[in-house]
Amino acid sequence: MENGPAIFAGTTFALFGAGLLLWTGARVVRREPVALGVRPSVSLVCATLSGVVFLALGAWCFGRM
Repeated sequence: MENGPAIFAGTTFALFGAGLLLWTGARVVRREPVALGVRPSVSLVCATLSGVVFLALGAWCFGRM
């Protein structure tokens, strides 16, 4: 019974992290800003780190089952 929330949270974190990394990569390839009003290098680093952290949280949730 306790695996349901872990599966939901892991899936949510993993999908969001993967989506964020794909979106960031697409913006960088097209040379478009990742975040408006922020230096490109700072926004790239923050978005990439956030995506990796969310993927790691998803993996952690799946590992706790």
